[in-house]
Amino acid sequence: MAKQRRPAPRSTKSTTQAQSSRPNRPSGPQPPAIPERPAPPHEPPRPEPPHRRSTYIEAVAIYERGVEALQRHEYGEAASLLESVLKLYPEEKELHERVRLYLNVCERQATHREAAPQTIDERLYAATLAINGGQYEQAIAHLRLVRDEDPDNDHALYMLAVAHAQRDEHAEAVAHLERAIALNPENRALARSDPDLEPLRDDDAFRSALEAPPMPRPAPRRPIKTRSAR
Repeated sequence: MAKQRRPAPRSTKSTTQAQSSRPNRPSGPQPPAIPERPAPPHEPPRPEPPHRRSTYIEAVAIYERGVEALQRHEYGEAASLLESVLKLYPEEKELHERVRLYLNVCERQATHREAAPQTIDERLYAATLAINGGQYEQAIAHLRLVRDEDPDNDHALYMLAVAHAQRDEHAEAVAHLERAIALNPENRALARSDPDLEPLRDDDAFRSALEAPPMPRPAPRRPIKTRSAR
């Protein structure tokens, strides 16, 4: 009689491995899954408030008018416009620094005008300082006023020759020098050794002006008439 084969027992090892590979879940009801939070969208920079932008534009417009007045040498009007920027637009701090800079320029120029020379001697002195400082245009302005008031002032004419020579304006320099020598011949000797007239040394008209004029012949002496004794 054939023996019946018993079924092989199931391996508990594979079952144990399968159970161990599964994650342990806590018992009881599970909370719902929390969805991931999406990244916030990129926010563009916020524009400046409209009132801030309009005040800045208005302040800049007044500031530019003040600078234009300053360029026209209208220092009183320039100072008034620039000061209004400080008073009317106190929030425009960045603009205030430039405003104060130009206000200082207006103050210096106004003070200079108040102290401008008034007499011939004051203008001659101011012209001398200007020439020594290389400010030849300013020196010429002072000297022209002296010449207009005193056309025969040889000192002013000689200084005009120096100022024009330093500006390489030979024709004007020689013309003023000739007039100064005609009024005072001592200016000829002064011009021969004056280093300020060095730019004119190669000018033919300048050399001619420095040549001594021929000595005039003395007039023949007339015989003295005497009364005959009676």
